[in-house]
Amino acid sequence: MPSPDTTPDLTTLRPRLPSPLQESEDERFTRRGLRLLLKRDDLIHPELIGNKWRKLAPNLEAAAGRTVLTFGGAYSNHLRATAAAGRLLGLPTVGVVRGQELADRPLNPSLARCVADGMRLHFIDRSTYRHKSDPSTLAAVLHAAGAQDAYVVPEGGSNTLAVRGCRALGEELRGQADVVAVACGTGGTLAGLAAGLDPGQCALGVPVLKGGFLEDDVRRLQAEAFGEPRGDWRLDDRFHFGGYARTTPELDAFARDFEQRHSVPVEGLYVAKLLHGLVALAEEGAFPRGTAIAAVVTGSPFPS
Repeated sequence: MPSPDTTPDLTTLRPRLPSPLQESEDERFTRRGLRLLLKRDDLIHPELIGNKWRKLAPNLEAAAGRTVLTFGGAYSNHLRATAAAGRLLGLPTVGVVRGQELADRPLNPSLARCVADGMRLHFIDRSTYRHKSDPSTLAAVLHAAGAQDAYVVPEGGSNTLAVRGCRALGEELRGQADVVAVACGTGGTLAGLAAGLDPGQCALGVPVLKGGFLEDDVRRLQAEAFGEPRGDWRLDDRFHFGGYARTTPELDAFARDFEQRHSVPVEGLYVAKLLHGLVALAEEGAFPRGTAIAAVVTGSPFPS
């Protein structure tokens, strides 16, 4: 393991940046005079995929060799990515998991993967988890986890460093599309993406959680990262399919069909909802003819 105050060299992981931008012929768009492009952030790195790389990389550097502690639910992509980063870079990691009742149950495949990658799991009750950002609650959690000196990354990885890291995504797409669409969990990717785009480009966020709270969170993240709102962005919260980690037979069938059409693996919790939303918006006539739409593929399916 690295000694304290040793910044890990992430270039040794050989990220593929900028990620590829692929034109995708899809009659659901072309018959309406629209172009669909796929921003393949899922190809950045086989284990630190998509926005997880963009959000984690600056935080891993800031941790400077210290234990990295972060938060997530039982199926958190962010927890898995953090655990993988710890294994790849020799950094100790702690995952604080929502749901004390899970501590005595067999680990699901997602959490088992975290443990296999060296992450130490600490389960807390859901009430405490809701207040994890309160300084006193956070201090108590760190103490209970035996990680008082850890570098803390928030749930989903969305903090000032992460938002600034995601700005590069927008910069890579300058001049490439009229609308850039991304699925949203905690809002950090959208906040950074919008800041990196050119004037005249619009960022569209598709939340995968229900509740309608994300607009305020994105504004707050931009204020913290840049001191002011940046870019033209909006949200469409109609495509969450019941909330995080929820799906339906319709959505599963859509994902399989899209994979067959385009030979692109479709991750179900975020990317499928984004792509389904874009098809629905195209059918509604939400985009003028001639619009080029770039969909950010932020992840890949978790192996079953």
